[in-house]
Amino acid sequence: MTAGVTNTTAATDWGKADFEAIYNCPDPRRYFTTLHPLDYQIPHHGQAVFRAVAETLQRHRSDRPPLNVVDLCCSYGVNAALLNHRLSLTDLYSRYTANGQAMPSTGQLTEEDRTFFATRRRAEPFRITGIDAADRAVGYARTVGLLDHGFAENLELDEPSPELRKVLADTDLITVTGGVGYISARTFGRLFDCVSSPPWVAAFVLREVSYRPVSALLARAGLVTEKLTTRTFRQRRFADGNERQAAFEALAARDLPTAGKESDGYYHADLYLSRPAADVAALPLEELLPG
Repeated sequence: MTAGVTNTTAATDWGKADFEAIYNCPDPRRYFTTLHPLDYQIPHHGQAVFRAVAETLQRHRSDRPPLNVVDLCCSYGVNAALLNHRLSLTDLYSRYTANGQAMPSTGQLTEEDRTFFATRRRAEPFRITGIDAADRAVGYARTVGLLDHGFAENLELDEPSPELRKVLADTDLITVTGGVGYISARTFGRLFDCVSSPPWVAAFVLREVSYRPVSALLARAGLVTEKLTTRTFRQRRFADGNERQAAFEALAARDLPTAGKESDGYYHADLYLSRPAADVAALPLEELLPG
């Protein structure tokens, strides 16, 4: 079993490995060193997709200041790092999994990361708010400058704080790469209660999880949800045989074949994009993300 995986029982509806120990450390090194051997790659796919979606939306709202993006389950600010900086996921793995080098303290790493990210910031960054229940992970991302706003709040359990409500009001785009299943329509409902107008929502969702409750809630808010039908996206390798078997059983329960997808040894995610009907008609998802 991979270091950092404690067992194969989790808060999801199937036997997904429990990585709880890596999600709320003082810095992201354990997160990356644990996930690297599993070829965790969904943030890489998110970088290309979210950038394309955000740039399309930015052109659509050209009279607005920088786009306000809310990243759900933001963890250590990985999506923010990739969206707003001249960096790849490989660069982040290289930075945080360096072997044989003297390991700086968390304080030293934090100071170095401020400079590391500041010198690689894109010329016209998006304004990013991160939300995650893991307070130390959010704190790290905020301290090193990856997040404009960061909130350690669990919207599955609690209503948004007054401070979060204020920041959410002008949200243009909500992104999530892997949290659906841990967060539900309840979280999305509480977010949408705070916005002045419905934002676009771009979500990668593991195929073991039904997105129907969330898309139904978004439909009530006036959004049409499209699923990209041309491909799925690898998330990471299965941690062990038990996890693989549990995933296959969950997929069978949903009448989803694994051939050409999970049979390759990886979790696969679908991409969903929710927008007003007029935006969907003007630029369908397959045209927004060709190939």
